Amino acid sequence: MRRPRHRIGPFLAAALLMSAACTRAPRPVPAREARRPEGPARARALPRLGYTLQAGAFAKVENAARFAQSLQAQGLEAAYYGSGDGLYRVRFGDFATKEKARARGEALKAAGVIEAFWVVAPDGSAPGAGGRLQAHPEDERGLRASLVETARGYLGVPYLFGGTTERGFDCSGLTGAVYRLNGLKLPRSSQAQFEEGRAVDLDDARAGDLLFFATNGGARVSHVGLYLGQGAFIHAPRPGQGIRQDRLSDRYYSRAFVGARSYL
Repeated sequence: MRRPRHRIGPFLAAALLMSAACTRAPRPVPAREARRPEGPARARALPRLGYTLQAGAFAKVENAARFAQSLQAQGLEAAYYGSGDGLYRVRFGDFATKEKARARGEALKAAGVIEAFWVVAPDGSAPGAGGRLQAHPEDERGLRASLVETARGYLGVPYLFGGTTERGFDCSGLTGAVYRLNGLKLPRSSQAQFEEGRAVDLDDARAGDLLFFATNGGARVSHVGLYLGQGAFIHAPRPGQGIRQDRLSDRYYSRAFVGARSYL
């Protein structure tokens, strides 16, 4: 069966090499006194995605990233992911109704941007769309497990996401994609994600929460990873490197650690 091909704009991954928090090699930062990070007393419920679209089946992650970037240039939030069959697919958009999602898909198809698409329901189901993503769990325990599973699916994948800061792009694109693929919308930058969540002590942090770091010195958040539990987390060190797992016991990360945030 012929795999659909897409017409996509110029490859924007080069933009990800702009000066940014997560593009810099780790450097020592002064140790800071441990303190409970300030933040909202309660987690504000994250906005949930409505209907989305799925398109693409790419053998190379760079092509999936290129396609996702072309969609984002059109104002459509997009996330690519490994679908478990050796291919990378893209889910994008946020529509109030199935009809609006289908209409946008047809418009993209008529414009030659895509050749085929599937409408994804708010619960994440998309019969016939292909890929390993399933309906989002409704309970917190299941959702946390799904966040971890989604993040693990990116291990070893080159970091080609695009979160934003005042100075360019940062690693928040990874955490944003993981939450988005589970039906939740995080803010785009690591600082905004930090401010949005509920502060939790590290001892109380659970799998699926986010960990924040000040990797440029000082106290301003500049890096984020998804907590796996037992002191481990998954993050995107900087563009060009594979997404990997590290531990908070690492001297660099323990010194740069700012705080943990929960959204569930």
